[in-house]
Amino acid sequence: MRLRLSVTARIALLAIALALISNVVLVGFVWRQVRGVAVEALRRDTMEQADTYLGIYRTGGRRGLDAALRQADDPADPFQIAALVDADGRRIVGAGPQRMRLATGSPSFTIGGIADAAPWSQHEAGYTVRRVGQVRLVSGHLLNDWAQEQRGIERALLLAVLLSLALGVGGGLVVARYVGNRLGRIVRVIDGVGQGDLSARVGHLVQGGGDAFDRLAHRLDAMLDKIERLMGEVRVVSDSLAHDLRSPLARLRSKAEAAALAEDAGAREAALSGLLAETDLVLRMLSTLLEISRSESVGSDRFSPTPLAELVEEIGELYAPVVEDAGLAFTVSIESRPAARPLHRELLTQAVTNLIDNALRHGVSGGEITLRLSDAQGRPAIAVEDRGPGIAKADRAQALRRFGRLDGARTLPGAGLGLALVEAVTRLHGGAFELADNAPGLVARILLPARPVAEPIA
Repeated sequence: MRLRLSVTARIALLAIALALISNVVLVGFVWRQVRGVAVEALRRDTMEQADTYLGIYRTGGRRGLDAALRQADDPADPFQIAALVDADGRRIVGAGPQRMRLATGSPSFTIGGIADAAPWSQHEAGYTVRRVGQVRLVSGHLLNDWAQEQRGIERALLLAVLLSLALGVGGGLVVARYVGNRLGRIVRVIDGVGQGDLSARVGHLVQGGGDAFDRLAHRLDAMLDKIERLMGEVRVVSDSLAHDLRSPLARLRSKAEAAALAEDAGAREAALSGLLAETDLVLRMLSTLLEISRSESVGSDRFSPTPLAELVEEIGELYAPVVEDAGLAFTVSIESRPAARPLHRELLTQAVTNLIDNALRHGVSGGEITLRLSDAQGRPAIAVEDRGPGIAKADRAQALRRFGRLDGARTLPGAGLGLALVEAVTRLHGGAFELADNAPGLVARILLPARPVAEPIA
C-alpha cells in the first residue's frame, strides 16, 4: 500500500532535507578549501626546499649537498623527506624512507604513496624530484598532519550533519505548524461557507505581509463576495420570477381559456392575439435574464478595440428615425473622442439601446432625447437624457434591481430588467452605472474606467 504524506509532513521533510543538504554542501566546501590551502602550502614549501638544496649543490657541489642533507635528518620532524636516492629508489643520504617508490622524475609536485614500509606507507606524501647528476634529489613531507586535520574535519562534518538534521527537524516542524495553522484557519472559513455561512471571510486572517497566504486570502474573499452576490441575486431572481411571472402566466391561462371557449371568430382572434402578446412578454423576460447572465460570465477574450465615438454615432444613426417617429427630438452629442479601448461591442451597444428604449417608453411626447458621449472627470461617459417624469432619488436603487418596477411603470409593458442589464454590462467593463436628475427628466449614465480593465470586474 502506497504511503501518502500530508502537505504539512511534506513541507517538514522538505525543510529537513534543505537544512541537511545546505550544511553538507557548506562543510564539504570548507573541507575542500582547507585541504586546498594545506596542499598549496606544502607544495610551496617543498618547491622552495628543493630549490635551496639545488642552490647548495651548485655552489658546494656534491659534498656540500650531502652535508646539508645530513643536517635535514631532524628527530623533531621524523616525517621530513630530504634525500638523495639512486635509480632503484634506495636512499643514499638524508632524511626519509630507506627505499622509495617515486611516481615521476619530473620537478613537478606530486601527492601519493612514497614507500611500502611503515610508517611511510600509512599516509600519502607530497614531494618533488629533481635530477642531481646520476642520482635524484627528493624533497617533501609526509601528509600525516593533514590526515589528522582531515579526521578533525570529518568529525566536524559528522557533527554538522547531526546538528543540521536536528535543526532541520525542528525548523520543519515549526514551518509545518505555521503553514498548517494558516491553512487550517482558511479551511475553517471555507467549511463555514460550505455549511451555508456566506458571510464568513478570510480577510481578518491577513497579516499584511503581502505573502502568498495574504494573496490567497484576498482572492478567496473576492470569490466569496461574488458567490454571496450571485446567491443573493439568485434568491432575488427566483422570488421575483415567482412573483412577476404569476400575473403573465395567469393572463396566459385566461387568454387561452377565452380562446378555447369563444364561439365568435372575432372574439377568438382577439383572445389569441392577447395570448401571443403575453407569451412575447414572458419570452422577453427570460431572454433578458439570459443576457444578464451572459454579460456576467463573458471573458475579456471577447473584447476588441473599439472607438467609443464611432460606436455612439452608429447607435445614434440607427435610432434617430425610431425616436423621431415617436414624436420626440433626438440629439447625438459627441463632446470627446477617447482613444479606442477594449470593449464588448455587442453588449455595450445593447446596454445603450436599452437606455434609449427606456427613454422612449417613459419620455414625454414632444420632448427630446439626447445621446451624449462626454468626459466625466477623466472617465468616458455615455449618457441618455430624456424629459420624462424621471425617477426619485429614493427609488433609484429599486429601479436598478432585477424585476424592480416602480409603481408608475407597472401599467407599461416590460419586465423590470432593462436597467439591471445595463448595470451588469457596465460592471463587466469595470465601470459604474448611475441615474441622475435631468430637471426635468432622467439622465442614465454609463461611466467607463479611465484605463481599460484587463479582466472583467465581477
